[in-house]
Amino acid sequence: MESLKVRITFTEPLLGTSPGNKSIYRDYVGAKAPAAEAENEEVEALDVEEEVEKTKTVFPRDSEGRPFLWDYQVKGFFKGACQALRKVPGTKSEKIKAFKKEIDTLIFTYPRRIPLCFEGPVGECERPLRASTPQGERVSIAISEEIPAGAVCEFEVKCLGKDQTELVREWLDYGEYSGIGQWRNSGKGRFTWEEIGE
Repeated sequence: MESLKVRITFTEPLLGTSPGNKSIYRDYVGAKAPAAEAENEEVEALDVEEEVEKTKTVFPRDSEGRPFLWDYQVKGFFKGACQALRKVPGTKSEKIKAFKKEIDTLIFTYPRRIPLCFEGPVGECERPLRASTPQGERVSIAISEEIPAGAVCEFEVKCLGKDQTELVREWLDYGEYSGIGQWRNSGKGRFTWEEIGE
């Protein structure tokens, strides 16, 4: 088994992705959790005011109210990065066939809750969402909690397969172009990374 200890620094603000409404989370997101206790843990980590819970995406919080990322959000980033880089000739990702299964079964992120360290308050990002529907163009407003650029988090990636840490490094490099969290196509959630020691 190979492992990689990583520190990422967000170069752009990071948006929360969890629905503020606990019942929406339980019905649509938590229902995909592998075990009931994981679902309950994730629902309890949502801590928002009643008046905004239906319209805002938020960060999960620890027992002291500090925002964090779930481990599976990093794995989701790895999948997105690998999917994009498979189309780039000469990359290591180009050669992976069943990349989602490989990431799900052979690459693991620790700890489960990855604390986000930053200065200042959690802000908000409001933006329009546009959609073409059979009834015509529709525009609505999306609101998300926003953590400022400069935020840092640290985690470990354990790889069961051979030479997978090189793939992880390639995916982390992709964070400069497309980040973690919502509205990545606008540049939100971009980051740089470095390998850290014990």
